[in-house]
Amino acid sequence: MNILEKILIPEVYLPIIYILIGFIIYSVIKKVIIAVFSRYKSKSARNNKRYNTLMSVVIDIIKIIIVTFVILSVLTVYGIDVAAALAGLGIVSVLIGLAFQDLFKDVIVGFFIIIEDQFSVGDTIEVGGFKGEVLHVGMKSTKIKKFDGPIMIIANRNIDKVINYTNTESMAIVDIPVAYEEDIDHVEKLLTDLAKKLDKKLEHLKGEIEVWGVENLDSSAVVIRLAVRTEVLQHFSVQRQIRKEVKNLFNKEGIKIPYPQVEVHNGK
Repeated sequence: MNILEKILIPEVYLPIIYILIGFIIYSVIKKVIIAVFSRYKSKSARNNKRYNTLMSVVIDIIKIIIVTFVILSVLTVYGIDVAAALAGLGIVSVLIGLAFQDLFKDVIVGFFIIIEDQFSVGDTIEVGGFKGEVLHVGMKSTKIKKFDGPIMIIANRNIDKVINYTNTESMAIVDIPVAYEEDIDHVEKLLTDLAKKLDKKLEHLKGEIEVWGVENLDSSAVVIRLAVRTEVLQHFSVQRQIRKEVKNLFNKEGIKIPYPQVEVHNGK
């Protein structure tokens, strides 16, 4: 038997044909799925992230199905009775199901995280006291990166209560302590004028800066609160800028910001 005759036997060429057919079917279906999901893309970055996540999951599922059918087809070429083999695996399947029940829970929870849009890649969330940016949302686990570097990989079944900081606008709140001897009405007027200037100057604002007034009467200061809505997670930056501008204003106007002092008396 020459080399050509060895190649032309079904046990050699049929598996290759099945693999090629599987690859072609997968490529075509993948392109169709990408085209379908691309059609529903919108101007909303969040919706696009959700569509991309769903698209990846659907493509992975299709890949698993096609690979499974190709393997079963190849097994039949070598005379293996796939139907009988699968029937004989009934008890084994039950044992495997018990052993991998946690994996099934992860997949189910991961599916609902994506479908319900609880959070997506790029969102800032908090799970069990760990707050950070979502790097990956999979059918088995979720990967979250804290802002200072650490990465937590958590099984989806263990994700119980989630705080998502990305779905809504943020609120920048700045409390300004002022000495008791200052004229509070005058200070509030200065802050109101400053707020109008900062509305045109600061970035990431989603409204006008409001002077809410006296928030608290501390032991050594009158606390005046300013607030403004900002773009998602930009409130920290806005708060820092407002504090800086208030400090410069108070220095210019001679408004005192109280600070802890210690008085020492010499007894006689």
